[in-house]
Amino acid sequence: MADKRALVTGGAGFIGSHVADTLLAAGYDVTILDNLSSGRRENIPSAAHFVEGDIVSEDAAALVRSGGFDVMCHLAAQIDVRRSVEDPAFDARINILGTLNLMEAIRVASPKTRVIFSSTGGALYGDFDPPPSSETFSKDPEAPYGIAKLAVEYYLAYYGRVHHIDTVALRYGNVYGPRQDPHGEAGVVAIFCNRLLDGRALTVFGDGTQTRDYVFAGDVAAANVLAAGAVLPPAARLDARAFNIGTGVETSVNALAASLQRAAGSDTPIEHAPARAGELARSALNTSKVRETLGWSPAKSIDDGLAETYAWFAARRAGAAA
Repeated sequence: MADKRALVTGGAGFIGSHVADTLLAAGYDVTILDNLSSGRRENIPSAAHFVEGDIVSEDAAALVRSGGFDVMCHLAAQIDVRRSVEDPAFDARINILGTLNLMEAIRVASPKTRVIFSSTGGALYGDFDPPPSSETFSKDPEAPYGIAKLAVEYYLAYYGRVHHIDTVALRYGNVYGPRQDPHGEAGVVAIFCNRLLDGRALTVFGDGTQTRDYVFAGDVAAANVLAAGAVLPPAARLDARAFNIGTGVETSVNALAASLQRAAGSDTPIEHAPARAGELARSALNTSKVRETLGWSPAKSIDDGLAETYAWFAARRAGAAA
């Protein structure tokens, strides 16, 4: 029997399922909480316990109160930036109030649970300071999605300072990899993979020189497991327990497309569309803090990660056709 118990909210999703896999491999007893609004049953590891439910519900709070979890990796969220702009109240209900529902359950009944919150890097820091962004850079989110993530980080600092709850915020770059859905900024990888398999042109908005810090999902999952067991400094201030999870490398959309074309052995053309208003020009994360504190660094290069991701999409396509 596993010595440690972990709850993964959003564990049927793209990133959450990788986190669940890696926790299981590390010997944790894993419970997944997911409402399957965007997560998929086929992503759920067979060795995990699955509870279908919404993080804003009393049932979710009861699960946290009674579960005896050593760690909660909190990935359940409304992740669509455009949806957050169209309906900020909906975004806040899930991303802020849903998190508070779980945090209050921990405060009341399980204060020894370490909370690892999946936050955001590029959407948190904005476009005012040149990359790579350090954890202490100014926070200037452009959309309600990033504002909600920042608000939750402030709440986590509050729970650490006032209620002595053990909290960690992992600020992800643009996560990509197998099981990815074509949503969010990193969703371009999934979109491009599907277009290459269809033999359709790759659409690049603007001139394609805009950059992002693309980080492989397996590396993100490894960061969660390290954060679950690490000895960390006190969680009294906003940035004290925050860690950037990225590569520190800026990859342009043009370079991303070219790498996927090589992985696919394809000369599918690239078409340019008008630039999207408000899009960040450059984004990359300084990861020196997480390297020094958790001993984490990305194991997968961008070319290797993209090749593995394309191979997964190709295998899934072949399996569906069989």
